[in-house]
Amino acid sequence: MSKAKSISVIGLGAMGTTLAGALIDTGNTVTVWNRTPARADALAARGASRAETVTEAIAASDVVILCLTDYPAVDATLADLGAAIAGKTIVNLTNGRPDEVRAIAARLGEQGARYLDGGIMATPPMIGTPHAFILYSGDRAAFEDAEALLATFGQSHYLGEDPVLAAVSDLALLSAMYGLFGGYLHATALAGSVGFTAKQFLPLVEPWLAAMMTALPDYAERIDSGEHARDVMSNLQMQSVAIGNIVAASRSQGIDPAFMEPIERLAKKRLAAGFGNDEASGIIEAMRGK
Repeated sequence: MSKAKSISVIGLGAMGTTLAGALIDTGNTVTVWNRTPARADALAARGASRAETVTEAIAASDVVILCLTDYPAVDATLADLGAAIAGKTIVNLTNGRPDEVRAIAARLGEQGARYLDGGIMATPPMIGTPHAFILYSGDRAAFEDAEALLATFGQSHYLGEDPVLAAVSDLALLSAMYGLFGGYLHATALAGSVGFTAKQFLPLVEPWLAAMMTALPDYAERIDSGEHARDVMSNLQMQSVAIGNIVAASRSQGIDPAFMEPIERLAKKRLAAGFGNDEASGIIEAMRGK
């Protein structure tokens, strides 16, 4: 359990409400604010203090957590605070782009705040469980001071001083997730075109994906070394035939091939560059514009 502290949570959507609740449950003094005041009602009933303004919420605590919809909402919420934010540790758990992170980190730094950017790799029900982890980057001293408190939410992973590290890693991990889910949905749609239900197809696709995940360490070594031609087990020339067949079969079965078409395009680009005998891991070089 984290050492009890005073902390403010700004933004009470599903995730912000869960974060504030976890802090209350671990004995912290919690102040909350939301643009729609009624969203604070349930937390106030559990012991949270309700701030009437953003300025009041920030004044109440040395550590302030932002969990808002997007960075325009962050900008609007923190506008015109001036000296009120000086000396505060701002932990921004709003999903955003690297350019947005750099802008807000620079702005808050100029106002005298310590800034931590964060990426929540969990759904609200996972918060406070061993399955939740949150990525952080930015002011190292701020992270070290707040680390015990942040552990309330799940495993904390500090990535470094550059504030964009958490945001890029968050988006990269989400990219892997959406790619996996997208591949599963496309596969299920294709299997369904010949009569399989999703439940009937699951015993085939689930162990197949689990088995394919074991290739990731080998792919990581190839990517870091650039040695995509080493000990090739299944070259790109062969795999591109399968990729093309997936696209063609999808069209003929009435399934939109849009998910697979970018992979087909990148594979063709790599083949045209003369790397047909390499492992398919080399497709990353086409993604990098090489």
